[in-house]
Order: sequence, then C-alpha cells, then structure tokens
Amino acid sequence: MPSRSRNESCWCGSGKKWKKCHFPKAPPLNQNQLALDYLKKYQIILKTPEQIAGIRKACQLTSQILDKVCKKAQAGVTTRELDGFAAQLHKEAGVIAAPLYYGHPPFPNSICTSLNEVICHGIPNDIPLKEGDILNIDVSCILDGYYGDCSRMVMITPVSLERRLVCEVSYECLQRAMQILKPGLLIYEIGEAIENYATAQGCSVVNQFVGHGVGVHFHEAPQIPHHRNRLQIPLAPGMIFTIEPMINAGRREGVIDPSNQWEARTIDNRASGQWEHTVLITDTGYEVLTLL
Repeated sequence: MPSRSRNESCWCGSGKKWKKCHFPKAPPLNQNQLALDYLKKYQIILKTPEQIAGIRKACQLTSQILDKVCKKAQAGVTTRELDGFAAQLHKEAGVIAAPLYYGHPPFPNSICTSLNEVICHGIPNDIPLKEGDILNIDVSCILDGYYGDCSRMVMITPVSLERRLVCEVSYECLQRAMQILKPGLLIYEIGEAIENYATAQGCSVVNQFVGHGVGVHFHEAPQIPHHRNRLQIPLAPGMIFTIEPMINAGRREGVIDPSNQWEARTIDNRASGQWEHTVLITDTGYEVLTLL
C-alpha cells in the first residue's frame, strides 16, 4: 500500500485528518487505491464489502416498510395515520426513522408524504386522502448504523391525466437512469437520460433537489443531479447513491413553505411526481438495493 501522510483525510470518511482519527490504523485490506483516490479527490466513500452488506440489509427493511405504508394509503386515511403506522413498523423492525428530527428546523415526522403539487419533504397532516390525489411516500431507515432510502408514488384512483402523467414519467425516468449505470459512466449522463425523456413527454425536471450518496451517512457525496449538468465524476464499484427524479407537469421551480421550512411546492401549483431507489455500482453494472 502506498505511504500516507498523517495530514490526509482519514480513510473512514469522517472528514478529519488521519492523524486525528484512525491513525496509526491503516485502511482495511479491501480498501484499495481507487477507494483512497475517490475519498481524497471527490470525498466519495467507496463502500467495503462489510459496509455493502449492512447497507443492503438496511435498504431491504426500508423497502419493506415503504411497501406496507403504500398499501395502507387509501381514500379516507390521513397522512398522519400513515406516519404513525410507519413509526410502528420502524419499531417492530428494530430500525430508526432517519428523517425524524433531522435538519434545521428538525423534521417532525418519521416519513415524508408529498401530496399532489408538493415536490418533496411533505409533512404528514390530518387531511384525509381522497380520490384524485397522488402521493409520494419517502422512507429512510437506519439499521445498525447503516442507511436505506427509497420512495414511490401512490395514486388514489381515478386521477387526472396530468397527475397520472407525472407518476408514470417519474417512474420511467428512474428506470432509464438506472439502466445505464456502470463503472466509468459519468454522473452528468444520469441527468441527461432523465431530462431527455421527461422533456420529450412535456414535463420538466426539478433542479433544486438532487439524489445523493447514502449508506454510511444519510447524505454523502456525490450529489446526483437529475437535470442536465456537467459533473464529470465517473462511477466506480462500491459507490452507493440514490436516484430520485422529481418531475413536474409545469414549471420546474419549487417554493419552500415558509411556515414549516420543509415542504417544496411547484411554483405553478401543478402536479409533481417522484420515485426513488438506492443503488450500488458493481464491478460490471449496478444493483438496486431497495428492490424487493
């Protein structure tokens, strides 16, 4: 292994210098030079096999909770009831809800429930769901210190053509983005695939919010923009991140609710849709960690 300076960033990804963190302990044997290079150049943690196993388990439990909550989302049920149900599922599974008390101001609930024109970070409330609503449910869990993150859309049918459109286009954007994943792909190509399809369907792509590295922390490098961009970072085996395209029927801009400083709504109050998976870059392609 090449010699290291004690003033370099620690290999664990803490952001501290090696001499103030894990020194004199060297990186684990399975942390190769590529992992060291990515950490130094991009602040990206290429996960070890042990970390991948833990993150995979967290992702599977996250997806199972999301699946159960989505099935409960029906007309007459409030999003606060969905949040309470999700909190109970977290407790039964032995996982922690990552959004709860996260950020500034602290997010007040266990899940995000983004309804109709809400792009993301929707806060559960006491208004019952009704026919015609579309709802993004976003679940993020912590298991044994590892994170999983995924979301999906629920339609309370029948829904309008516009609302159905953003549900279907956001799903297809996610699928098209994942299908091209492989080592060496440049991050900007993900945004190209998403925006090319979305705009061809008459929709816009939100550029205020991005996908992100995840697994050891809730939000890590790299950022994964869903719109056209110039990020030239190549994907590498061991990278774990979310892809979560937010697709609007009208303009791409969102406005943050000043009363809670979390909920982002479309600037024109038109529909928005989003689907999300956590993915791992493998030696030959990718693995969807949140796929049941």
